[in-house]
Amino acid sequence: MAARMMFWGAFWAFLLDQASKYLVIHGMDLAQRQAIDVLPPLLNFRYGENTGINFGLFGGGDEASRWLLIALSLVICTALVIWISRSHAQGRMMALAAGLVIGGALGNVADRLLYGYVLDFLNMSCCGINNPFVFNIADVFIFAGAAGLILFDRSGKNPA
Repeated sequence: MAARMMFWGAFWAFLLDQASKYLVIHGMDLAQRQAIDVLPPLLNFRYGENTGINFGLFGGGDEASRWLLIALSLVICTALVIWISRSHAQGRMMALAAGLVIGGALGNVADRLLYGYVLDFLNMSCCGINNPFVFNIADVFIFAGAAGLILFDRSGKNPA
């Protein structure tokens, strides 16, 4: 059952990420327009090409870093699959959280393979703070999945 939850979490996270990128970047022509105000300042679409990790860290843009980030993502996905598959004490929510991380990571891997960088388009600001960073739906799933892995981890708890 846990493997099924992990699969479906990864499947839907990947699909929603890729569909959102296609709709906004290509369907709404954000690549040409560069900016679309949706609900300013809370939600805006801003075109971004991320060659690094979150917030553009380690983004040198060269081929070596691209392939290194692809390999690192695949190693993390594989480690999560092995960990959840071997850990029978973990519940369905833990498996779902792992699936969200995997699906988000694979969404960004697909971008790196297709474009050479990760497509980002979400920008959120609030309360007088102008956020210059952009992210994507995959990043949301990775963050939510990582939070779920922490919140739902039962391995350190005493079963008695």
